[in-house]
Amino acid sequence: MTEQPDSNPLSEGITPDALLHVGSSDDVTAEDLVLASGRDLTPEHLAWAERKLAAEGRAAIEKLLP
Repeated sequence: MTEQPDSNPLSEGITPDALLHVGSSDDVTAEDLVLASGRDLTPEHLAWAERKLAAEGRAAIEKLLP
């Protein structure tokens, strides 16, 4: 009898697309941008994200997410 693993090892750690896309009605926050860039939430990264959002608006996160 062959036992099947509980999860697919190839999919572990991969975030589903449905969780990566931002909705058109949602406001993008600096925290969203930091997390989308894969950085840790630190004061320095939040300041970076705030500057990027001020300069690029919503396009800043759309460049990072599909």
